[in-house]
Amino acid sequence: MTHPTSPAGTRRTAGHRLQLPAAAVAEMRARLPVVADATVAAILEEVPGYEGALTGSMGENIRNAVQLALGGFLSLASGRRGADPRTPAAPAVEGAYQLGRGEARSGRTTEALLAAYRVGARVSWRQMSTTAVEVGVPAQTLADFAELVFAYIDELSAASVAGHADELATTGRVRQRLLDRVTRQLLQGAPAETVRGSAERAGWEPPTTLTAVLVPEAQLRPVLAGLSTRTLVARDLTELEDHAVLLVPDAHERRRPALLRTLLGRGAVAGPARPWLEVHGSFERVLRARALDILDDTETHLAELVLRADPEALADLRAQALAPLATLRPAAAEKLTDTLRSWLLHHGRREDVAAELFVHPQTVRYRMGQLRELYGDRLDDPAQVLALTIALGADRA
Repeated sequence: MTHPTSPAGTRRTAGHRLQLPAAAVAEMRARLPVVADATVAAILEEVPGYEGALTGSMGENIRNAVQLALGGFLSLASGRRGADPRTPAAPAVEGAYQLGRGEARSGRTTEALLAAYRVGARVSWRQMSTTAVEVGVPAQTLADFAELVFAYIDELSAASVAGHADELATTGRVRQRLLDRVTRQLLQGAPAETVRGSAERAGWEPPTTLTAVLVPEAQLRPVLAGLSTRTLVARDLTELEDHAVLLVPDAHERRRPALLRTLLGRGAVAGPARPWLEVHGSFERVLRARALDILDDTETHLAELVLRADPEALADLRAQALAPLATLRPAAAEKLTDTLRSWLLHHGRREDVAAELFVHPQTVRYRMGQLRELYGDRLDDPAQVLALTIALGADRA
C-alpha cells in the first residue's frame, strides 16, 4: 500500500547499484535475529521515550518492525528487485509507516521515533559491517554498503514520520467531531446522560461551569488565544451568520473579569456562567442580547433584558399604566410622565426629583398634585406602582 504522505514514490535507494555477494547476504540473514535483538536492546537503553515500551504487544510490534526492516534491507542489498519496480523494500516501508501510526497512538513524539532510528542505524550497521568484513567484502563495496544503509534508514524514518503525522491528523479530526457533538448537545439542551456520554467519548473533562460567548468570526482567533484550550467552539450556526459561539470553562466568579478583558472591544457578548450541563440557558441569554443589540457583559444589562423580553407585553403595559395621561396635550403629558418616572425611581424624594429634572421642588410638588388628581388612590396601590415603575423604567434600561 502506498500512502499519499509516505515517501514511497521518491526513494533514494530505488536506483542503487550495490549487490552484495550471496555468501555475505546469507551470513547476514542467518544473524538477523541477533542483530534485531541488539538493535532493540540499544533502543531500550539509549532512547528515554522507550523505557518500558518494549514489553507486551508494543514490544513485539517494534521487534517485528526491526526484523522486517532488516530483512527488507538485505533483499535490497542482494540486488533482488521482485515485482515492485521501485524497491523490494516496500513491505518494510509500509511497516515503518504503520509503526509511526502506532507510536502516535502510544503518545510518543517523532523526536523519540527518530532517535530510535538513529540508534538502530548505528547498531545494525556495526553488526552487519562486521559480518561483511568477516566474509571478505571489498572496501569499495563496503563503502557503498554503508551509503545504502543510511539512505535506507532515511526512507524508513520518513515513512514513520508520515505515519505519525497521519495518525495525529486522523485522531485530531475524530476527536474534533466528537467535541463538536458535545457542543451541539450542550447548545440544544440535550439530556444530561447523553451529554455526559459524548463528553466521555471525546475525552473532554467537564468543568464546573460553562459560559456562552458570542464572537464575530473575524475576532475568533484572537479571542481563542486568550482562553482555555478546553473551550468548545460552535461555528456556522444557521441562526448566527458571521458569528461563532464559545463555551468557556470555569470563567465564573473571580475568573470572569479575565474573560471580559479578553473580549473587550471585540464585539462579543458574554452570557452568565452556568453549571456545565445547563449552559443552554447562557446561550439563550446571548441570543436575546444580540437580538436587542446588547454587547459586552449581559450581567450588566439584566434589567434591560427582562424589560425587553416581550416587547408587545411591555407596550400593552405602558398603554394601560399611562392611560390617565392619554387625554392630556403631548407637552403636558411628557412633563408629567418625566416627573412620575423620576418620583418613582427616587422613591418620592422631592429634592432628588427636582435636581434630576432641573426644576424647583415646588414645581415637583405641583406636578405630583396633578398626577394624584389623574391617578387618585392608584399611586398608593403597590401593584399599580409596580406597573408604573416597569412601564416608565423601561425608558431608562
